[in-house]
Amino acid sequence: MSLNFSPGDDLVFQLESGFGLFRIIAVERDGNDAVWHVMVYDEFFPDVEAAEAALSGAAPLSVRAAHLALTDNALGKTPAARLGNRPVTETELIGYREWTARGGQVSDRSILLQLGLR
Repeated sequence: MSLNFSPGDDLVFQLESGFGLFRIIAVERDGNDAVWHVMVYDEFFPDVEAAEAALSGAAPLSVRAAHLALTDNALGKTPAARLGNRPVTETELIGYREWTARGGQVSDRSILLQLGLR
């Protein structure tokens, strides 16, 4: 599966109750396969415009999951649209670095399933 996302991409996804945000913080590629490292925000928004405004606002967003490691298949199971790209900060990479140090597992379950969202 070819997903055209890059580290620093902010993505929006839709639930029945609104729109959520997640962010690509790193990508590890191995041939045609990739492991996607994402951070998921806690807030939900009534529309895409409100989500975009929150990303560019002065107040930081709360983090629901600082790091999830996903297969191509798992990331593809969460339909999302790219809103923009910002540099990834060292603070955002803490969960990823801890996962790497532990020799963490990669999940084939969607972001929504991992977080108990529907």
